[in-house]
Amino acid sequence: MTSCSGEFTGLFSLLECRSHARRAVGTGSVNSSSDASLAYAYDPGSCCRIVLAVKSVWQYYAPVGDVLLLLDLFRRMVNDSIRIGLLNDASSLRKLSLLSYNQLSCYDSPGCYKLCAISRAAGILASRKKSLKRGFPTRTPYAVRPLLVSCYNFRVKNGGLEVPIARGKRLSISLTKHTLDVISQPGVKVRSFTLTQNKLCLCIALDVPMIECISTVGVDRNLRNLTVGNDQETRHYDLSETVRIASTTVHIARSFKRDDARTKAGIASKYGRRRTARTRHLLHNATKTIVALAVQRRTAIVLENIQGIRALYRKGNGQGRKYRGRMNGWSFGEAQRQIEYKARWVGLPVIRLSRRETRGSSVTCPRCGERLQSDKKLKRKLWCSKCRIMMDRDTVAAVNLSRRGRVRFARSRPPIIEAQGGAVEAMKGNPTPTVIHGVDAPKLTQPNKS
Repeated sequence: MTSCSGEFTGLFSLLECRSHARRAVGTGSVNSSSDASLAYAYDPGSCCRIVLAVKSVWQYYAPVGDVLLLLDLFRRMVNDSIRIGLLNDASSLRKLSLLSYNQLSCYDSPGCYKLCAISRAAGILASRKKSLKRGFPTRTPYAVRPLLVSCYNFRVKNGGLEVPIARGKRLSISLTKHTLDVISQPGVKVRSFTLTQNKLCLCIALDVPMIECISTVGVDRNLRNLTVGNDQETRHYDLSETVRIASTTVHIARSFKRDDARTKAGIASKYGRRRTARTRHLLHNATKTIVALAVQRRTAIVLENIQGIRALYRKGNGQGRKYRGRMNGWSFGEAQRQIEYKARWVGLPVIRLSRRETRGSSVTCPRCGERLQSDKKLKRKLWCSKCRIMMDRDTVAAVNLSRRGRVRFARSRPPIIEAQGGAVEAMKGNPTPTVIHGVDAPKLTQPNKS
């Protein structure tokens, strides 16, 4: 235990940095590949804010026997750590490390992998504890797939990733041209790696300065399109192809005639993965264009909070089965994930509105604020009885989101001294606006005599 005190210290310091990053962000994210880590820092030599953006790049590789044995060994160490944590009711990393590290000495593995296995088990147990607090039933956690996760003792050298597989023995995994191009960009650092039976995933980080935006743009997510715009311009990105892909996949899965549940499940999962890959590619093309235009025009992206929308399409709500299946297959979360990590990678601010701030955004007139009227014949068109104009429902939502996000964006800007009623020295050349008596006067420094 004493011989690995340096490794423990490094692991705990790393976790403290991650917890500090989460506190700095204020909102925990979503996804292990790109959105998990985001930290803010201030450069004392400049007035811009520095953001630590994290994302991942992956590739396929050809595994060898030693790697496969190490993957299975890591999986067994994770399961042993989970078992020890359940027996001792331990879900924190520090407590689980003190209980598990000595018992993992029977495994012939580098010490860094033992620490990472304990860390992964602590994350699984913490997630289980959180689900129990929320009242969700949980099964006994158990790692099934062989994998290896580590942030220690690896290096990129001679076009390959060198990882330790035994004491004094290293294995080099060749990196593809795309992976080398990504990790060789200026300022990019490789923080950790993940190995599965046929994939290698590298977690990379980059310090980027935040872009000083001059306006905002709202993003309205719909089943068949993404609408992005503000008062000046609105664009529609067609996503109807994703709906067609989903319906085709469901039709293919229903056409299976073989009376073997396992075979049918295997083929259905294959088509499901194909559907997911094609949908993500279409969303990638749209979100990449959205972020590029926002960077070019220096506009912050405003997103609405539509969590819990699946409750609108449950069984028993009086809706058809096909309609519920189509709406529940809507990838609105994937569109948000892609926009957020791509925006963070270039230092573009993303404003996430609350439910209260987005209430009525698609039925409120952006000109006068009156409630818009609908008609079945007009489909997605709405009209205002006061302004006497007709507008697209998606355009109305995007403009309203942009305006409400602009209010949040203005609050986060540094305050102006003159706007707060502070005294300004009157000198020749300084602007001296008209002072309104009883309004613009600063607060008294001495109490009044009454």
